[in-house]
Amino acid sequence: ALELLDFKNALKQFQKLVEKMVTQKTKERLGLYIKDDDEIDYDKFYTTTQTLFGAEVKDHNIKTFFRKISNNLDARTEWCEIFGYFIGESDAMSSQMKEENMVFLVSEKQQITHAVVKRQDVIKGIVKVPHLDFTITSSQKGVLTIFNNQRKSFFSYPFYFHQDTAWITGCDFLPQLKCVVAVTERTVIVWDYKSKGSQNNCFVIKPMENGLLCVCTVTMSDHLAKDNILMGDDKGYVHLLTVTSDHFGLKQCKGKKESQLQVLDSKTFNIVKRKLHDDWVVKIKYISDLNCFGSCSSDSIHSFVLDDIKRLEDNLPVKEFSVPKGVNAFTYCGKAKVIVTGG
Repeated sequence: ALELLDFKNALKQFQKLVEKMVTQKTKERLGLYIKDDDEIDYDKFYTTTQTLFGAEVKDHNIKTFFRKISNNLDARTEWCEIFGYFIGESDAMSSQMKEENMVFLVSEKQQITHAVVKRQDVIKGIVKVPHLDFTITSSQKGVLTIFNNQRKSFFSYPFYFHQDTAWITGCDFLPQLKCVVAVTERTVIVWDYKSKGSQNNCFVIKPMENGLLCVCTVTMSDHLAKDNILMGDDKGYVHLLTVTSDHFGLKQCKGKKESQLQVLDSKTFNIVKRKLHDDWVVKIKYISDLNCFGSCSSDSIHSFVLDDIKRLEDNLPVKEFSVPKGVNAFTYCGKAKVIVTGG
């Protein structure tokens, strides 16, 4: 009985804490709040909750509860959520699911590791190839991998590419040549992943004038042996590189089994180069539904460009949008016909 009385008292204190926090956040949004010693930030909310309930509450549940209130002050909350218990199937739950701001709790995750990489590395690009049912990843220090989701288990085919200082900055898939393309600071890599067991099926195109930061494939090409590649660099330029099967077919060494990279001179390729931004091009993407490409930069004046590839090739003015403090990311929703940018 004494424990129950203490718990009810703790619940009352917790409810007052939540109410005070909601009041504070409301005043903050209205510009009426003046900071003082009683301000409730996450650290204070966490410490007070732990003091009230002790080890019964977990860190991630406190964080989820705090984030939920911060995102939506009108959201319905139950004290049991602080212990990781949520309302079951009911009208309350269905109405909660319709709220604009939701917190998604990840229940499971699978970690996939490489035996090839013995040192710390960073994934720089992840590309899904739906029609072939596999995913391509590129790591900063030079591992290109295909994860094939066959029979509900992952099979990886790693290819290790190494240069002294050249970090990989992105990757994509060439649908016509059926190869993987990746970019480093000064080179373009084309990897024919289909011939496993040897590395002489990888081609390096160099030198590129500026540091390449992002890459994507133009999927509109109807030529069975040609792909167009878009790249952005650290000087604000967008490059359009056209590759054909002839570029690589003539260089393949029949009968050779030693591991080596085939180096191709960038001057032998058709490359269109346009300066569209005044700062780094941090993302580039071809939107097939709009038959347009998009590129973005942290440059406030030329933040976001969206136009036809043909206008890029013909050196015509392109449509650009100015966003204060620039644009770091963007995506397109075909169902809503909306482009969303994030700065």
